[in-house]
Amino acid sequence: MNLTLEPETVPLTRTAEGVIRVGGTRVPLDTVVYAFRNGATAEDIVGRFPSLKLADVYGAIAYYLRHTAEVDAYIAAREREADDLRREAEARFPQEGLKAKLLARQAARP
Repeated sequence: MNLTLEPETVPLTRTAEGVIRVGGTRVPLDTVVYAFRNGATAEDIVGRFPSLKLADVYGAIAYYLRHTAEVDAYIAAREREADDLRREAEARFPQEGLKAKLLARQAARP
C-alpha cells in the first residue's frame, strides 16, 4: 500500500478585522482554544459548535499546540481589545441608575 503524504493546510482564516476563524465558520480560534484549555475534547467542541468539522477542530488544536506562544499572545491581545472596548462603552454609556431608568420607562407605558 502506498500512502501519499501531502501537507495539510491549516483550517484557519483571518478576517479583515484580524479575527482568526476556524474551518470557514464564524467560530473564532479563541473559542476553540478556551474550550480545549478547559478540558474539552475535539468531539466536545464540535458538539458545542455544530458548524465546525471535527478535522478542522483537530487541525486548530494541533496548530495551537505547535504555536502556543503566538496563539496565546494573539488571544491576550484580543482580550485587551475587548477590555478597551468595554471600558469605552461604559464611559460613553454609564450604567449608574440604568435599571431605575428602564423600570421607570416601563412603568410609564400605557
